[in-house]
Amino acid sequence: MTTALDLRLVPAAAAAWAVSLLGLRAGWTASAWCGVVALAVGALALLRKRRTRAVRGVLVVCGVTAAMAAVVTVRVRHVAEHPVRSAAEQGLPALLRVEIDDDPTPLRSPGYGERPAGSDRVSVLVGLRQVEITDRTGRTTDLGGQGERVLLLAPSDWGGLLPGQEATARGELAPATRGDLVVAVLRVRGPPNEVTAAPWWQTSAGALREGLRNASRTLDPEPAGLVPALVVGDTTALPERVVGEFRAAGLTHLLAVSGANLAIVCGAVLLVCRLLRLGPRTCGVLAGLAVTGFVVLARPEPSVLRAAVMAGVALLALAVGRPRSALPALAGSVLVLLLVDTGLAAAPGFALSVLATAALVVIAPWWADALSRRGVPSGFAEALAVPAAAHLVTAPLVVALSGKVSLVAVVANLLAAPAVPPVTILGVLAAVVAPAHLAAAEVLLSVAGPPATWLVQVGRWAAAVPGAEFAWPSGVFGGLALAVVALAVLVALRFPRARVLLAVVLVGVVLAVVPTSVLRPGWPVSGWVVVACDVGQGDAVVVATAEPGRAVVVDTGPEPGAVDGCLRRLGVRRIPLVVLSHLHADHVGGLSSVLDGREVGAVALGPLHHPEWAAREVRQTAARAQVPLVGLGMGDHLEWPGLRLEVLGPRDAPVGPPPNADAGTPVNDASLVLRATTPAGRVLLTGDVELAGQSALLTAGTDLTAEVLKVPHHGSRSTLPAFLAAVRPHVALISVGAGNRYGHPSRLVVDALTDAGARVLRTDHDGDIAVLSAEQGTATARRGDPRAPPR
Repeated sequence: MTTALDLRLVPAAAAAWAVSLLGLRAGWTASAWCGVVALAVGALALLRKRRTRAVRGVLVVCGVTAAMAAVVTVRVRHVAEHPVRSAAEQGLPALLRVEIDDDPTPLRSPGYGERPAGSDRVSVLVGLRQVEITDRTGRTTDLGGQGERVLLLAPSDWGGLLPGQEATARGELAPATRGDLVVAVLRVRGPPNEVTAAPWWQTSAGALREGLRNASRTLDPEPAGLVPALVVGDTTALPERVVGEFRAAGLTHLLAVSGANLAIVCGAVLLVCRLLRLGPRTCGVLAGLAVTGFVVLARPEPSVLRAAVMAGVALLALAVGRPRSALPALAGSVLVLLLVDTGLAAAPGFALSVLATAALVVIAPWWADALSRRGVPSGFAEALAVPAAAHLVTAPLVVALSGKVSLVAVVANLLAAPAVPPVTILGVLAAVVAPAHLAAAEVLLSVAGPPATWLVQVGRWAAAVPGAEFAWPSGVFGGLALAVVALAVLVALRFPRARVLLAVVLVGVVLAVVPTSVLRPGWPVSGWVVVACDVGQGDAVVVATAEPGRAVVVDTGPEPGAVDGCLRRLGVRRIPLVVLSHLHADHVGGLSSVLDGREVGAVALGPLHHPEWAAREVRQTAARAQVPLVGLGMGDHLEWPGLRLEVLGPRDAPVGPPPNADAGTPVNDASLVLRATTPAGRVLLTGDVELAGQSALLTAGTDLTAEVLKVPHHGSRSTLPAFLAAVRPHVALISVGAGNRYGHPSRLVVDALTDAGARVLRTDHDGDIAVLSAEQGTATARRGDPRAPPR
């Protein structure tokens, strides 16, 4: 049975958090007035003759609020009036001497052209040690520095720095928009200079993290990236596809170190101590050392700090023989951390961690008892209550940040939970062992491989469920609205008649929503022949054969998730051929997900195998999937039931790498140009062929006429009017990303196609676009319209 909750510190912690957040968001005057009001209310309470428990509680809350208000006011005012902030508002150049406060975070960008997906810049939170500002007249002012926080947006050269190192950065200042205690942002030019050595403990932790990364490479790529993320929060090697699937499945919390990781490590140490029959004080000391070591290894993230302080309070109680409940420890940790670092009040990770822990302490035991009383086995009741409570309490904040609600999170977390402890414990052991003996660490991680693979598969299965997540208004309003709905449902569940009414409403919502937003009647459109998948700024086209579930794929987009989702929606399970028109990142980035779990005959390449990094990646991806690579050249013909492909270009196949292959245009002009003969007519698939490639086709007198044109190079201006005139399409498909920074598609190209009578459809406006055969001409349908009507 659950015991009574000790709530004495909770109001004080909530008040301290509220006044901290108010000061950070509304300014130091707001927190100052909160302090004044708290002092006034406290004074009135002191005048009462009878000091009841309620009065004493009010005095504690008012005292904590006034003290926190004073701290917040001083800190926020110092940042608001700091001379670096005024320099940032003017965008002045600066030379900063800084100390690294946290690990540099890679800023990931999708691949495009010759640039692979990845990160060429990092963000780094630093403390100021020295500041030199150059004003508009060229005069330099030395402002000193007392550890004020600045966010650096820096080249990837900064990615290898460790917390505690000092370095010099030069760049332009910009205003901070984070809403915390960051004074300014510096857009850094160049690598770090005058770098000092890191403290020995940070160097040791860095060596352990690097050893874990190296040992993880013995696993398949996805588990190899997941293990460091799960153990120490290192997501540098984690594929973007896994990140997206975990987000849809409600498993994102596993990719950041939290109190759960620390509890697993600490629990393992205490278990060993108990087996060795050690005393409570010895157990407390050893567990405390484990907590300290893990915090250094995983870095002091908000959730780790919260869990570490809470564990410290609990371990201190254990050492002196006075165990306390978890709720006062949680409230006390919040108070201590906000006093030390007020900026945590605005950190989403900190809030998620505190809310999840509170749910596990307050709600989960109550639900587990209720389920047990209704005949559910106690172990299963606890396993179900824990993820359900955590998801319910954190859902309003998650939806406020992301605008998405996961419907599969509880089940996914239930399935994932048994695999997390072994991966965490074995990963920590591997990190400790790796610097001394890499082979031994690899053996440990080989044991962790199956549960890590299970976690990847759980995320993939959950994300593939139709309607796994749905859109909800984001921001404060969306979060509050979801909280009200969740609270109303919980209250309704306490009354039998309300439960019946709620069940009826739920069935009605399912019947109304599922057919329109999950099952999507009309999609895929019956008889579809060609589909241009919405993969963002890239290309992926699916061409059907006469056999259901079997289609040819031409290009795979910049990222794995989008093209995989498109193929799943279309029900494509067998792919006789994947054609990569050329090896730019926005055409080959999703290859791994196309090959995963599908029967694929071969991957076809054109004559130019550049850039070299892309060719190497394609070879490795195909080899892992055991799919052969084949070459295609002008004049080749391929045929399947209901589909015939002809290779029309490139006309001038390059013998070797072009003089400037990395410039983009030579690679684009070497794109495979295909004409597909389908029941809907001829479809011209042009890759990214530009002016020279188009001119070569026109000069050779190639028959380019087609009913459907996949417009070259996302509709860029490098398209000849004569080329469009030679094709004379009825339908023009433009695969382009919404809000792209390249100006695609060009208004000139769109107008030329429209003026010639073509129906122009764009993936950024219409989503997945299908072409189908119709009795009167070529019909199209768009998934962007939920009804997807042929037109």
